Amino acid sequence: MNKQNDNQLKLDVIAELGWEPSVNAAQIGVEVKEGVVTLTGHVESFAEKWNAEAAAQRVSGVKALAVELEVTLPGSSVRTDADIARTAANVLEWTTYLPKDAVKVMVENGWITLTGEVEWAYKKREAAYAVRNLMGVKGVSDQIVIKPVVSTSAVKSDIEAALKRRAAADGQNISVEVNGGTVTLSGTVQNWAERELASNTAWCTPGVRNVYDNISVHY
Repeated sequence: MNKQNDNQLKLDVIAELGWEPSVNAAQIGVEVKEGVVTLTGHVESFAEKWNAEAAAQRVSGVKALAVELEVTLPGSSVRTDADIARTAANVLEWTTYLPKDAVKVMVENGWITLTGEVEWAYKKREAAYAVRNLMGVKGVSDQIVIKPVVSTSAVKSDIEAALKRRAAADGQNISVEVNGGTVTLSGTVQNWAERELASNTAWCTPGVRNVYDNISVHY
């Protein structure tokens, strides 16, 4: 990617950040080199940081993303770790279908760490999503483990079938390797959205504990 393309990609990312209502784009700097986008600056919540990352990833042409955004909470949003922990535990109980005490919450300096075991990847993502938007949160570390044991061949065939249904032609260019509950994806797709679709498809397969996404984006 030449400098002219990088300049256009920078403008596109800036425009997408400005289009995202949950992000104050004026406080975020954007740099692009060879298709790699770097976000810098300050945001007022972890949710805003996460939404800025998601907005940048939506832009066609982004090959990789480096996030150097610092969460600086306004005075009205500062809360004690104990308060955040209590709220997070309540939110997990009220808004998710997790078994009682399946997920543990630890908070240090505004950063939430989730631990425990669940049976499905979507429950792991659901837990992280539930606490991401809480006031006072500076970050979320999702260390929840997925625990089911299933047939390796069944996982591989399920993922390949789902990719063919969802990714059409690009599904044929993706290789799936399974070792226990770990899935490795490789191959090429045409844009970031298709790469994310492949990764999400793998994560949504019962028995998958880890996904290594080695898919390349070729525009």
